[in-house]
Amino acid sequence: MRIFLFICLLLQTAVLAGQDLKPFKQIDVQITPWHHIPALIKTPDNMKSGKRYPLLVCLHGRSIAGTDVTKIFRQGVARQMHEGKNIDAVNKLDGKKYEFIVMAPLATSWSLGPEHLYNAISDAMKKYPIDSTRIYITGYSAGGWSVGMAVTDKRMASRVAAAVNMSPATIDAENLKSFHIAAENNIHVWYFGGTDEPVFLGNCKLFADSTNKYKPGLTKLTIGDHKHCCWEQYYDPAYRENGMNIYEWLLQYKR
Repeated sequence: MRIFLFICLLLQTAVLAGQDLKPFKQIDVQITPWHHIPALIKTPDNMKSGKRYPLLVCLHGRSIAGTDVTKIFRQGVARQMHEGKNIDAVNKLDGKKYEFIVMAPLATSWSLGPEHLYNAISDAMKKYPIDSTRIYITGYSAGGWSVGMAVTDKRMASRVAAAVNMSPATIDAENLKSFHIAAENNIHVWYFGGTDEPVFLGNCKLFADSTNKYKPGLTKLTIGDHKHCCWEQYYDPAYRENGMNIYEWLLQYKR
């Protein structure tokens, strides 16, 4: 059995070696004491000793879940970077340019709940020079569910500096009653939804309103003329509102 598993591992490694994952590499992250999942990771090209970098965690939609990490490139931040776009950004508040560590975990099914997301980030923090005051999360559809669940979970919310949530699926009933947690942790969230995706746009409005009733001004909402799609428009670093793309916007906030 051990020989068989070893051969399978070699074959998987050989297959991955032939895949174009640039500018990422594949790693495994631990989400329970007994379970690891694959993830794509991109670190700055010339990391400086002693320097810590913002972490951007990217959470995929339901159709991406499974075992094939290359599916992550179909949508989201990873697709933009895979196509050669640069998401490094200047923080408008301090005028400094920031390079991100970008991690895109691959859920076995659906997306990652708060406990698994917390553990995945903890594992990454052991391996990479991550600035714990600048942990950002973003997701779309099922990944938007992950973001919504995270900012309404006490332990996970204590880590998040800011978030971008696109067309989120409906979160669990208990979390729907817990947006005070996002407010208490001062988590700014930029929501995106389309006029032709009424359920998902409704979730954007509900999540934003449920946060703002505790702390007005924590959320931002962009409504586009589209159905449940088109996230690439917003993830493209060339897309700007009020002079900022989502990456520049995130960098305004830290814990």
